[in-house]
Amino acid sequence: MSYVLFDIGGTKTRVAVSDDLKTFSEPIKFTTPPTAKAGVKEIVAAVKQLTDKDIRGIAGGIRGSLAEDKSMMIHDAGGALTGWQEEPIVAMLKKELGAPVTLENDAALAGLGEAVFGAGEGDNIVVYMTVSTGVGGAKIESGQIDDYHYGFEPGHQILDVDRTVLGEGEDPTLENLVSGSAVERHYGMKPYEIPQSDALWGQLAEYLADGLRNTILYWSPDVIVLGGSMIIGDPRIILEDIERETAKVLEDIAPMPAIVDARLGDSAGLYGAMVLLDQQA
Repeated sequence: MSYVLFDIGGTKTRVAVSDDLKTFSEPIKFTTPPTAKAGVKEIVAAVKQLTDKDIRGIAGGIRGSLAEDKSMMIHDAGGALTGWQEEPIVAMLKKELGAPVTLENDAALAGLGEAVFGAGEGDNIVVYMTVSTGVGGAKIESGQIDDYHYGFEPGHQILDVDRTVLGEGEDPTLENLVSGSAVERHYGMKPYEIPQSDALWGQLAEYLADGLRNTILYWSPDVIVLGGSMIIGDPRIILEDIERETAKVLEDIAPMPAIVDARLGDSAGLYGAMVLLDQQA
C-alpha cells in the first residue's frame, strides 16, 4: 500500500508517494496547470508513474482559502489559481485514485513539515512564514496545525496604513510590500535579477520585521521559521537583517523568539502531507 502526497503551488506542483510515512519518493514536478481538471489529470498521471500499489490515503496542499469542509479551494487572493477556485478537488482525486483525500492550505502543510521534520523540530509553538510569489504562513502547536475557521493569512495584514509606500493603487499589506510578485511589479525586475548588494534587500527586511512583530505579539511563538524563495533563495532577504530589524521594532514589548531559515526547501509541503496522513493513521 502507498500514500500519495501532493503540493499545488501557484507556479509548480509536486507529487510523491510514501510507503512508510517516514520517507517519500523523489517528487515529480510540473508546471501547475491553469485549471483543476487539467491539474488533477497530471497528478493522477504522476502517481501512476510513481507506484503500481494500491493507494491507502492521499493528502496535500493548495494555496488560497479553503471551503469550511476543506473539499476545495474557494479563493486565491493572489490570482495564480483562479481556474482551481470552487472546483471539487477532493472529490475529483478520490474518484480517480480510489482513496480518501485530505486537503490543506499549502503554507499550513509546509509549516507542519518544518515543525516536525525541519527547522522547528523540538519546539512547541512554531510559526511558519513563507515569502515567495506571495506571503503565507501558519501556526503549528504541539506538532499539529492550529485550529482555524477561515484560514491563516498573515500576508494580508495591513502595514502601510498611511499609504506612504504603496500609494492609493494597492492594498497596504505585508504581501504587497515584500513578496516576489510585489518586487517585480514595483521595480520591473524579477527578484533574482536584483543584486544582493542593492539596498532594496535591506528595505525588505525592515518591512518584513514589521509583519513579524505583529505575528510575535498575536501568536507568541517559540520559533519563527522563514521559507520561500525571497528568504532561502539567492539573492535573498538576509536573516541577520531580519533579526536585527525585528528586535528593533519589538523594543521591550516582548522577548524575540528564535528566527531561523526553513530547512526542507520545496519539499516542506510534502513532508507536511506525510505528517498529516501519519496523524490520521
